Amino acid sequence: MSTMLELVDVHRTYLIGESTVQALRGVSVTIEQGEFVAIMGPSGSGKSSLLQILGLLDTPDKGDYLLFGHNVNTMKEDEQAGLRNTVAGFVFQQFHLLKRMNIVDNVRLPHIYSGIKGDFRKEAIERLTLVGLEHRIDHTPNQLSGGEQQRVAIARALIRDPMILFADEPTGNLDTKNSAEIMKILKRLHEEGKTIIMVTHETEIAAYAGRVITMRDGVIVSDERKSGTEPFATVAGGLNFDERVAKKVSLWQDGRFKGFIFQAIQAILANKLRSFLSVLGIFVGVASVIAMMALGEGAKAAMQEQLKSMGSNMLSIRGGSAKIRGAAQGAGAVARFTFTDVSDIAALRTLVKNATGVVNGGGRIVYGNKNWSTSLTGAGFDYGTMRASVPLVGRWFTQEEIQTRAKVAIVGVTVVKELFGNSNPLGKTIKINRINFKVIGIAPAKGFSGPQDEDDVVIIPVTTAMYRVLGKDYLSGILVEVTSPALIDQAKSAISELIRKRHRLKDDDDTFNIRDMTEIQQMLSSTTQTMSLLLGSIAAISLVVGGIGIMNIMLVSVTERTREIGLRKAIGARKSDIMLQFLVESVGMTISGGFIGILAGIGISLILSFFAGWAVKTSLISVVLATAFSAVTGIFFGLWPARKAAQWVPRSAWPALHADRS
Repeated sequence: MSTMLELVDVHRTYLIGESTVQALRGVSVTIEQGEFVAIMGPSGSGKSSLLQILGLLDTPDKGDYLLFGHNVNTMKEDEQAGLRNTVAGFVFQQFHLLKRMNIVDNVRLPHIYSGIKGDFRKEAIERLTLVGLEHRIDHTPNQLSGGEQQRVAIARALIRDPMILFADEPTGNLDTKNSAEIMKILKRLHEEGKTIIMVTHETEIAAYAGRVITMRDGVIVSDERKSGTEPFATVAGGLNFDERVAKKVSLWQDGRFKGFIFQAIQAILANKLRSFLSVLGIFVGVASVIAMMALGEGAKAAMQEQLKSMGSNMLSIRGGSAKIRGAAQGAGAVARFTFTDVSDIAALRTLVKNATGVVNGGGRIVYGNKNWSTSLTGAGFDYGTMRASVPLVGRWFTQEEIQTRAKVAIVGVTVVKELFGNSNPLGKTIKINRINFKVIGIAPAKGFSGPQDEDDVVIIPVTTAMYRVLGKDYLSGILVEVTSPALIDQAKSAISELIRKRHRLKDDDDTFNIRDMTEIQQMLSSTTQTMSLLLGSIAAISLVVGGIGIMNIMLVSVTERTREIGLRKAIGARKSDIMLQFLVESVGMTISGGFIGILAGIGISLILSFFAGWAVKTSLISVVLATAFSAVTGIFFGLWPARKAAQWVPRSAWPALHADRS
């Protein structure tokens, strides 16, 4: 038979606390294919350390380890992990079954790291049948006896059809009857061609082996082969060593990532309360982001509606100083505008799209036994389109009504509410400063502009306001719509020059001012944008806090699951696999919390809108941003615990050396 394993002058030293333990002192041994080898010795003799090195779970400090002629010491850690998955099978004294899985999932666990597609449930059931557990496939490890759990561990070791089976005290926790059953299974496997290397301290268990190696103080003191027991010539089928080593499959081409997701879900559900508390932080953070951004977007949308009411590219020309707006500064200090000024400004066709005169004042409105004080605006024909005030219910003034000083009125929604309640005001007659007016329309709702209610207004023809109601022979101001935003400065200069020329004003006369509505719009837009960013930033802080909670929980999870990590590495998990496993768990929790948080955030937004009357608007970008940010939070705060998990050495699956981790 050909040589399978060969150790040449192998030394291994461990640092446990402040003490140095020489576990192996120049061990040399050769094991051939088809052998059944028992390694014996008292506690501290080095037998478990020898098994760990033979099983690729540890590396020697000195000496060579040849596996089918390949020097294992020159292989990278991931290459050794691949060999553990394809060449070796492991049976542990403590069984190391994952309690959250049923036994079928436990048995097929090594296939997650195999690089082969498929769920392998059928193969797992076949292995369980081989060890006599076909009637228990729907049970979890906690529902099995110790002997049955060890059979599951053997079935798991066989699922990848290994060339070598490593067993560390396989009967150490079993009674005599179960021990005999387990050894019969191992004996049968050996007869079928499996190479078995077993550590035991019991002579009756070692009697099942054809070769017994005895160790003491880190050296081999005897190596005896029973007479008449030669290695089996028929070796188990399947791929040979070179074919197994050559088989490499990318993570994204095989079923590993799908398996990680399944494993992550099981791990999250295994600790429901802890997972819920972890998810709660992300849930609150995402809900806050959604709700705050909805408030910000709602405020922005409401502000945009108010900006529309100002009109686009608007200039407002008023009499009086720009520094003390509307205040007279002595005789002749305030320019008085007329319809001629409006016509002359409108004549600047290359710069001006529309121009209209406006008269402002106050009025006492009476309807039936109700009265209300409100703002009165006398408007020209183009005012409706320029200030987005054309009624959706009713109509705007006609040119003829303006010329004839008709007594018609358009009322704001606040006035409608105060005077008419739920009744239709169209066609009704109201008194404005004791003069009868017919209501012909309801102005579009505009909300508040600062402290002023833009809907508490009555709009009448400008001529009617001047000559019938307010008794003015001049305009309060002129509204100008410039052709394009690029021409605003040029239009301001041209209009200013025109007014000074018509009114014979000097260049330093400060008797009128021209206000650029675009500047106000930009200022309001900037304010709402800043508010949205501020609200979103404050909410994002809660996401970060939630992420820190996830990181803490994952660090605790890593500490608690050291044996599980050791097991996974023993059955072939690479560092990247372990890291990805914990990252998937972290991201899974944050995305779950994010999804629930999105629903809660939308719900909170609707509640705020319904009960508080706040303007809210949930945008798709806020949902996408919150989801992406929660995923990034999971990756960012899960990376450190995942890296910490990936650093655990596979020998941590052996309880004897839990104190030695690197």
